[in-house]
Amino acid sequence: MSSSTSSSPQESVRRQNLGALLRYIHVRGATSRAELTSRLGLNRSTIGALTADLATAGLVDEGVPHETGRAGRPSIVVRPRSSRVYGYALSLELDRLRAARVGLGGKVLDGRTAQRPPGPDPAPTIAALAALVADMQRTAPADAVLVGSGLAVSGSVRHHLGWADDTLEPELAGALQPRLGQSAGPFLGGIADLAALAEHTRGAATGADNVIYLHGDAGISAGIIAGGRRITGFGGHGGEVGHMVVNPGGRLCGCGSRGCWETEIGERALLHLAGRAIATPGAAMTAAMHAAQDGDELARDAVLHAADWLGFGVANLVNIFNPTVVVFGGTLRELFLTGADQVRHRLYTMALPACREHVALHTPQLGDDAPLVGAAELAFESLLSDPLYAAKP
Repeated sequence: MSSSTSSSPQESVRRQNLGALLRYIHVRGATSRAELTSRLGLNRSTIGALTADLATAGLVDEGVPHETGRAGRPSIVVRPRSSRVYGYALSLELDRLRAARVGLGGKVLDGRTAQRPPGPDPAPTIAALAALVADMQRTAPADAVLVGSGLAVSGSVRHHLGWADDTLEPELAGALQPRLGQSAGPFLGGIADLAALAEHTRGAATGADNVIYLHGDAGISAGIIAGGRRITGFGGHGGEVGHMVVNPGGRLCGCGSRGCWETEIGERALLHLAGRAIATPGAAMTAAMHAAQDGDELARDAVLHAADWLGFGVANLVNIFNPTVVVFGGTLRELFLTGADQVRHRLYTMALPACREHVALHTPQLGDDAPLVGAAELAFESLLSDPLYAAKP
């Protein structure tokens, strides 16, 4: 596929309108021409011409809606061609690898999971990700169009293994190139950052312009959206809220500081307090939560301790960013669900009234798929910016 540049102001406007229309359908799904006319502020004939262009390019389908029960001629409905236009979404986590083929419109069409190869060398992990993509590619329709790829990387991988993005990106691109050809990417982002993007686009934070997504695994990271825009920091390494010092006299953190937030609410801290083994953190974490719910006093006290510190940190973040939605993902999902009363108590006693009174606390609507759906959004961005970039195969 190749991209061409606009040759006139009229062509530039047309491309912008095509992008706005396709983005609307990508996010909202099947949409009537009447709604597109109203929402995009364009006249009916322009909408008709634009949707015809997108249909000709193989990006959307047009047709009559299902029975509406209303009198009169129904408006034509425009749908994304999810089965034909897709991107690859990858997730590099501390203990596992995931890959998905995601269609236009955010529909997960296929998926694979594998254990992350042990050791500090990234080469086996990159080869394993490429193998997952190759396996999925065998099931993709022959006439399908691949538009790009995105990779969500856990902060724990970045920090605990010391894998730098400027190493991962070119090596992964080289490994995937035989499979991806000239498609865009892979584009890299943090797991929390991309999960925040996904939940903001089509999940628990839809319609909210100020969002914090908190992700827990071996560490704690945040995806932050302010004014509808992602805040990623220089080099994409913002949102490392797990290293926000909340208890200066607390335990030593792996970063060398003392009393970081993740030393109070992270997996290792909670499992230690609950007297649980740390060999398989995910399973042990779930077991600790269930034990607390079943009346195990040690586990219950550990959860209450961690939930109290979770609320402490959330209150500070709410005072700083004034979000309307906070989403708890990864291991923090179970911690929040089990200790929600403690979290809310801290929030309502520490956060400023002007900040706390409108904030909603949620778990991810997209569940574990949130980072993958966010990675797919990176893959689709070039297409949505210039839909004519997608040529028929």
